[in-house]
Amino acid sequence: MTEVKFKRLALVGIGLIGSSIARSARKNGLADEIVCAARTADSRRVAKELGVVDEAYDNPVDAVRGADLVIFCTPLGTYGKLAEQVAPVLEKGAILTDVGSVKSAVIEAIGPHVPEGVEFVPGHPVAGTEKSGPAAGFAELFINRWLILTPCGRASDAAVEKLTAFWAAMGSKVEIMDADHHDLVLAITSHIPHLIAYNIVGTADDLEDVTQSEVIKYSAGGFRDFTRIAASDPTMWRDVFLHNKEAVLEMLGRFTEDLTALQRAIRRDDGETLFNIFSRTRAIRRQIIDAGQETPEPDFGRTHKVEDTEKKS
Repeated sequence: MTEVKFKRLALVGIGLIGSSIARSARKNGLADEIVCAARTADSRRVAKELGVVDEAYDNPVDAVRGADLVIFCTPLGTYGKLAEQVAPVLEKGAILTDVGSVKSAVIEAIGPHVPEGVEFVPGHPVAGTEKSGPAAGFAELFINRWLILTPCGRASDAAVEKLTAFWAAMGSKVEIMDADHHDLVLAITSHIPHLIAYNIVGTADDLEDVTQSEVIKYSAGGFRDFTRIAASDPTMWRDVFLHNKEAVLEMLGRFTEDLTALQRAIRRDDGETLFNIFSRTRAIRRQIIDAGQETPEPDFGRTHKVEDTEKKS
């Protein structure tokens, strides 16, 4: 494996992903110095107090100056302006990457501003939780999770190998993928599920003949899991949908067609069609567990109070 050690890791943004990178990089000895830039004084204070970073700046230019690895960890909509802002101080030979869950738009936003000699390798750690902020991060977030790199012809093979080694050292399984293909895959595996979650929770909130207290009181496991997803950062997900519009709309069209087929089967009392669809989708769940992307614990691994268990027995 390529040896990986950076002298200065600069994280522009120090939320869940940024702080998790900082913690993991420190734990695994991947950088001599770890710094960040954050918009709010509170984020900078928390990051410093928790020891997540060695220094926190309000100006991204100060953070990336002298860094040989720069990672954008802010919402996608900020990338273009950030790249333009920090470009003049990026070191020749430095690796510039990001953690955005859309890649074609990232290449379009950052690419034109990358100076000659700077290695630009877009990336996406397929990992996260619904929580945000520097205190939400943890070093183990990337272990056994996929990290997708989408090289766009703006970096050497050596830079891609070094960035691959960096993520692998934090526990990630690294995959190289075309940016457009990445956006299509993530549209169905991540973006559409979030859109559905936001929508169904919003629908429940809008119901006139079911009170909000009843929705909360009688929430079954499925709805509770939708609310967990729908609790994700609204700014980040707004930018995801606006920057992956074509792929999301394509997948949403296919989803709508399949939903119509289910609607038709229910209306026609077509139990066989429903059973076949449910059997096929159940098999997908088994494959995800077999691939190590989920655990088979009942009720999504929720813990239950002893008295609740006793009442059921």
